[in-house]
Amino acid sequence: YARRFLGRMDKAPVDTIDGLSPAIAINQKSTVRNPRSTVATTTEIYDYLRLLYARIGKAHCPITGKPLIGYSSSSAAAYCTKHFEGERVELLAPLYLPGSSKILLLDNPKHLVNVVDPLVKDGFVRININGEPIRLDEWDDIYTNQKDQNGFELTQNTKVDLVIDRLLVSKADQKRLAEAIENAFHRGHGLVKICLIDQNGETKMLSETPANVESDFFQLEELTPRMFSFNSHVGACPTCDGLGVANINDSPCSDCDGERLKTEFRSVTINDLNISKFCQFSITEARTKIENWEFTENQQKVAEQALGGIISRLKFMEDVGLDYLTLDQKTSTLSGGEAQRIRLASQIGSGLVGVMYVLDEPTIGLHARDTNRLIKTLKQMRDRGNSVIMVEHDLDTIRQADHLIDIGPGAGHYGGRISAFGSPSEIASKKETLTGQYLSGKKSISIPENCRPLRQDYSLNVTGATANNLKKLDVMFPLGVFTVVTGVSGSGKSSLVVDVLQRALEKELNGKQVIPGEHKSIVGIEKIESMMVINQDPIGRTPRSNPATYSKVMDPIRDVFSSMPEARERGYKKGRFSFNAKEGRCSTCEGQGFHLIEMHFLSDVWVKCDQCKGKRYNRETLSVRFKGFTIADVLEMEISKALEIFNSQPRINRILKTMDEVGLGYMKLGQAGNTLSGGEAQRLKLSTELARRSRGATLYILDEPTTGLHVDDVARLLKVLHRLVDQGHSVLVIEHNLEVIKTADWVIDLGPEGGDRGGHIVYQGIPKNCASNQESYTGKFLEPSFNIPAEP
Repeated sequence: YARRFLGRMDKAPVDTIDGLSPAIAINQKSTVRNPRSTVATTTEIYDYLRLLYARIGKAHCPITGKPLIGYSSSSAAAYCTKHFEGERVELLAPLYLPGSSKILLLDNPKHLVNVVDPLVKDGFVRININGEPIRLDEWDDIYTNQKDQNGFELTQNTKVDLVIDRLLVSKADQKRLAEAIENAFHRGHGLVKICLIDQNGETKMLSETPANVESDFFQLEELTPRMFSFNSHVGACPTCDGLGVANINDSPCSDCDGERLKTEFRSVTINDLNISKFCQFSITEARTKIENWEFTENQQKVAEQALGGIISRLKFMEDVGLDYLTLDQKTSTLSGGEAQRIRLASQIGSGLVGVMYVLDEPTIGLHARDTNRLIKTLKQMRDRGNSVIMVEHDLDTIRQADHLIDIGPGAGHYGGRISAFGSPSEIASKKETLTGQYLSGKKSISIPENCRPLRQDYSLNVTGATANNLKKLDVMFPLGVFTVVTGVSGSGKSSLVVDVLQRALEKELNGKQVIPGEHKSIVGIEKIESMMVINQDPIGRTPRSNPATYSKVMDPIRDVFSSMPEARERGYKKGRFSFNAKEGRCSTCEGQGFHLIEMHFLSDVWVKCDQCKGKRYNRETLSVRFKGFTIADVLEMEISKALEIFNSQPRINRILKTMDEVGLGYMKLGQAGNTLSGGEAQRLKLSTELARRSRGATLYILDEPTTGLHVDDVARLLKVLHRLVDQGHSVLVIEHNLEVIKTADWVIDLGPEGGDRGGHIVYQGIPKNCASNQESYTGKFLEPSFNIPAEP
């Protein structure tokens, strides 16, 4: 199947590659939207946990909570000796137990007549019916029409037991006792009934398979790792199919209470914890718990390798600042940077050597404190004999590299060359490159002389915010200024800004049906006319969506082409130049330029259309030209080039110019929306908003807008954001980038740590004062920017 399409796929655009070692590429994009995928499954921790629980877990009765105990013939004999030594006992093999789910010899007492002769031939003498002894050789005389001499019938409530042996329990006669119990297990399909003759016939039942006989719960199979997988029908809760939720409102499943597994497998524990409860721990809690688990010598031997795999992955995630995540958190809720680091955790845990790791901006979403921890871990990978290649913009990370390759000098058709290579100090001395100029300090993002003054009573005030890990926060968000919310990963930034403030504003101003995060009140909403969220969500998932269509620049471009003489002569209207319209588009690919090929066992692939060669339009439409360029040529243009071509078209020029100003000049107008990074999508949305006419006092909310930006592009982006504030709007940014934080008018620093140890306000005020705040991690890394000497 694959061969039919492989020939149509483009080969790698390279002549030769020498010295290529096995490579593992870990990118930013969290492509997993599967609700079954969690932090534990992605890092392979859950695989090790399943193995642990299958091998050393203690099974319990889901009804009573009592341990399930199984006996061998020798351990059952030892049990009898311990508890009944000196007692006369009768060992019975149950042939029928009323109301039991256990499969026994008889499925109905009336069938007893069919097995009497075989039992006699095998040498058995007696059976007990409801505790009354009956000789098998007298069966025909005693029973007529299935009634005994006392007149009772064999019904569904009749107990039928085969007498195996009668004996006095003693240590001296262990062999006979064990052999009798083994025979009872064989005849009773894994059950033996011990009848204490001298204690009014009191009985005790033991099971060969792990069971709680009193509650009639039997573990019919040996535990296997599949039984603890919510991705398998063997282990998944049948009500929610292993998803943990039972409806679209994401409320916990009523049967498994969100724990995803069948009841019997949730009743298997290690140190009183089932696998689902263990996965509710944060990374740090899980490591502390598992390191303090107590095992027997045999258990330790069995668990040793699995424990090592779990602990190494947990430690790595702590080292890279993910200690606040819980093991059962869905990967679909993670940011690109978080997703990349947990995928990296599974690679670190594998302990490979001689491998080339290719990482795409692993510092995304990381506070400066956690960046240092990540770099330390990556250096350990290098020292173990691996090669680590990173695409990176963070200057502190760049400075710690062994070797730099600087590509440029600009973006798009202005780039694509090796500008410089060597050590960071060597590139810093080559001041002709942009990166070198920022490394040497020749260029830098300057700090404003003064922060904008806060206007009295012009703010949004949130009180009593308790969403997720927030600790009843009262926060003032000043309006008319540039505000940055910062703090280490997991400190509560998104909970405060997105879950509480943004959703409340969406509900009040935009009428969206959303439920804001828990808070007491928000005062001052009437002071803004609108709110615009500019996030990193994709602008589209197919090649139909692109910068030209999203920014609406395609409309005036189509107007220009429809006004060309060739178009007028042929009667082509504006719609002819839309690749979504039948009359102008390629009929083979329906204007997509590509075909989606489902590869089944490989990732799906977009293959260029054979008919139009990716141009999207039919031959007639492509006959119309503007300045020698077809509509397809325009879509293939970089934005900076298109800006030159359409410089005489005001409507087009205004939109393209804003895209260029936010650092997207290198991007092609027709670049498929499903190939844009999160940072590119966010800047495209920002430029589209900037190009619109003013809509009154607006609050702009951005989540890490510097993602994927070179420090020089950050400088350009900051000019755009400050321009918005100068126009009378308010800008609220969640950001870790110190270059952004130092230029803010107001900083709200959350923490001090992530997860449960976060959710507090560490500092709020101007950046300079934050830099001298000894309790703030952000302040500690801001100190050099404001030339504040660190305390010894």
